[in-house]
Amino acid sequence: MILIKNREEVEKIRRACQIVAKILELVKARVVPGAVIFELDAFAEEEMIKAGGQPAFKGYRGYSHATCMSLNEEIVHGIPNNRVLKEGDLLAVDVGVIFEDYYGDAAETCAVGRISGKKQKLLDVTKETLFLGIEKARAGNHLGDISAVIERNALKHGYQVVRELYGHGVGKNLHEDPLIPNFGKEGEGPELKAGMVLAIEPMLNMGTWRIKTLGDGWTVVTADGSLSAHFEHTILLTKGEPEVLSLLKG
Repeated sequence: MILIKNREEVEKIRRACQIVAKILELVKARVVPGAVIFELDAFAEEEMIKAGGQPAFKGYRGYSHATCMSLNEEIVHGIPNNRVLKEGDLLAVDVGVIFEDYYGDAAETCAVGRISGKKQKLLDVTKETLFLGIEKARAGNHLGDISAVIERNALKHGYQVVRELYGHGVGKNLHEDPLIPNFGKEGEGPELKAGMVLAIEPMLNMGTWRIKTLGDGWTVVTADGSLSAHFEHTILLTKGEPEVLSLLKG
């Protein structure tokens, strides 16, 4: 069941998402050569708590950290560790926050220092693809309209979309209905309605769409070791333009 959020619920999700947006900006400024990944995670958790939120991922199904930080060929769910960032790396930072029992969720893949034009294109296209998906998130459209434009834009630029991981609804739970594939056909799936809150999150790979999970049980990587990028926003469907709740305001 896809839940329709009332005004009070939306406001709490909005507050959670604004904390997420702030944390992402603070962490991004520290994603530089020489930074240690677990120190970035510890900083993010401290800032979440200072802002009045709680880390949404910590304790979720036994996960042990406040953020997911996925490096280069890692797509999502990378566990913060003692790796040191190097010039030219790509680091996907995924942040979730709980505010008054409601969730916010967003992610961005960051360049570490100077990166090649090839890597920058991957980041630019993945971010562009996210916003093309958001544009289709309108009352009266169908879920497949979001999925189809994501897949179409990725393929147009020579990338593959991850097919086994999805976006999702957000609310009083971190993951709610519906699942949002990054591939599909226009006009298919549930009709979208005002009041739905969705986390749209394209994951684009330079190589194969196939994935594998490492022995830690969490970190998902590209099956061929190719680079991947991940961008995510939590959005509210309205009677008009979708509102990007996790875009920093003010």
